[in-house]
Amino acid sequence: MNSPLSFAIVIPAYQCEATIAPVVTATLRLDLPLVVVDDGSTDRTAELAEQSGATVLRNPVNLGKGASLRRGLQWCSDRAITHAVSMDGDGQHLADQIPRLLAAAADGTLVIGQRIVDPTRVSPNRLFGNRFANRWVEIACREAIPDTQSGLRVYPVAATLALRCRADRFAFETEVLIRAVRAGLRVVSVPVEVYYPPPDERQSHFDPWRDTVRIIFVVLGLIFRLY
Repeated sequence: MNSPLSFAIVIPAYQCEATIAPVVTATLRLDLPLVVVDDGSTDRTAELAEQSGATVLRNPVNLGKGASLRRGLQWCSDRAITHAVSMDGDGQHLADQIPRLLAAAADGTLVIGQRIVDPTRVSPNRLFGNRFANRWVEIACREAIPDTQSGLRVYPVAATLALRCRADRFAFETEVLIRAVRAGLRVVSVPVEVYYPPPDERQSHFDPWRDTVRIIFVVLGLIFRLY
């Protein structure tokens, strides 16, 4: 008989002072444990997250999204929580979409929130980058995954930590998919709505060149079994 699943929300956050409070407030309505991993922010991200009701872990310096996700996963593991729901702190991911992912969760299954994107609201560079990443992940793991760069996911905690992913920054989310498929985990995509603010209000810490190069090196390393 399988043990019941348990869930917690993990939000890696960096310089999210303008958005973290409403994100935490909305997500707490799901009545799940919630931890914000503040990744060395120099603004009020950690303070506002804590005031809004989140448990906050602080990285002393900016270590990257991958490092923050691993810390959140370990926090869940230490509390015997079986599944971690990751979401961004910038307001892109909507709390009311999370139940869709929870309904698809299972032991040994990694669930991805496949973003329903209006191409007119996303820059051509970002669209190209997402499609480029999708294709290379498919080459590396021989499985087509429609949205490899979505940060809205449900991770099976123990199985994910056992993959021993090494990437610290945005490349973590690519590495974990390739290693998960190779390890025999199921990867399930669930369509979700997201919020994209107007371009002049949008804030992203993803460097289109530097982070894309990091992802390419991780994927090539995994393809050639060097990473």
